[in-house]
Amino acid sequence: MFTSYVNATTSNPLPGVTRRVLAYDDHIMLVEFTFDAGVHLPHHSHPHNQVSYVKSGKMEFTLDGEVFTMNPGDSITIPPDVIHGALPLEASMVLDVFTPARQDFL
Repeated sequence: MFTSYVNATTSNPLPGVTRRVLAYDDHIMLVEFTFDAGVHLPHHSHPHNQVSYVKSGKMEFTLDGEVFTMNPGDSITIPPDVIHGALPLEASMVLDVFTPARQDFL
């Protein structure tokens, strides 16, 4: 059953970062992020499961102190409450899936 659709709500949570919530319901959320090169995404954690897919560009993800360099087509899972951050090494686009949905993005 179709439960939710969002007409690409856009925000700028940090300078050089654009966030578009593409679709969600209470259980899952799809979000597109675009990043300018060199924008530092501070280390943080949240209670959501997260999957990140690099659609374009080159990203450096840090999970619990381990660094992963990711290129287009690469993806990574981030378990709940794990401290993580990211650094776009060039202009990049990333698709993130969160479960449950991030109410703080709405």
